Amino acid sequence: MKNIMVTGGAGFIGSNFVRYMLGKYPDYFILVFDKLTYAGNLDNLKDISEKFRGRYAFVKGDICDAEAVTRAIQEYRIDTIVNFAAETHVDRSITEPDAFIKTDVYGTYILLEAAREFGLERYHQVSTDEIYGEIPEGYRSREDDPPKPRSPYSASKAGAEHLVHAYFITYGVPVTITRGSNNIGPYQYPEKVVPLFITNAIDDEPLPLYGDGMQKRDYQYVLDHCEGIDVVLHKGKLGEAYNLGTGVETPNIVMAKKILQLLGKPESLIKHVKDRPGHDRRYAMDVGKIKALGWESRHTFDEALEETVKWYVENEWWWRKIKSGAFKEYYRRQYGERLKEAE
Repeated sequence: MKNIMVTGGAGFIGSNFVRYMLGKYPDYFILVFDKLTYAGNLDNLKDISEKFRGRYAFVKGDICDAEAVTRAIQEYRIDTIVNFAAETHVDRSITEPDAFIKTDVYGTYILLEAAREFGLERYHQVSTDEIYGEIPEGYRSREDDPPKPRSPYSASKAGAEHLVHAYFITYGVPVTITRGSNNIGPYQYPEKVVPLFITNAIDDEPLPLYGDGMQKRDYQYVLDHCEGIDVVLHKGKLGEAYNLGTGVETPNIVMAKKILQLLGKPESLIKHVKDRPGHDRRYAMDVGKIKALGWESRHTFDEALEETVKWYVENEWWWRKIKSGAFKEYYRRQYGERLKEAE
């Protein structure tokens, strides 16, 4: 494992993973292959291109384009694919499900075909805890639990996982899967709840909190997630999936209030708005399997949130230009009527 193609590497988790891997492994070369959709941003890689010259390259490409994938693998002598490329926002999947099926399912198929054709050393699929669906109190999802997705996004990720497993069983493609919980940290596109709430609070704008805010999520720091993927790449059993999270879940309303406390803002900025359809109330995972490989999250939720808030406060150059563009129209469609109804 020396020449790694990171698909979706200009996105939130992908760019953090690239930075982490290049910093840890001085003999690794990483190719970022990214379509640069709205959430893919070359600013996420700006320091990487300068710091790791000669060990890093970028190719703009779509994982659904088999010829482009083939060219990249051949030109850069790729031996490993780590697939972050995906449409990921549940809210968008409800209004635009076709993009999710194309990228998350068909794109995964194209990458698996390439891994099979070129006999790659490893294909790693980055998945999500959302494939498990809503989890009742008192239970934690285990890797052998059947998927029960409840949104087009989670269904597309579950479908991709089925393909990955099938290629392992049918063709012997050496695969591993990680299912991450909700990530927070630097470079997360501000449609996601934590950076949305942080940036809105900085500007004294309302925080549109779905429903009663008692939905529970396992929020983990993005670099902890990257370390977990690294461990699975090097120590994980082929054909297996691993849950990656802190093992601790936090209600969204608690998260929102903590953000306001860290920024010295009033709780009156929280506005309870109409919930989204099929909103899962709780995700919670058993992380014993990955702990057995020697990994666990380094950051508590409070530590992760504090680091995240600090980054957005110090990096307005990054998020202000994002929120001033097409994002405004998305925000209006998603929250405009909800906020009016909440007044």
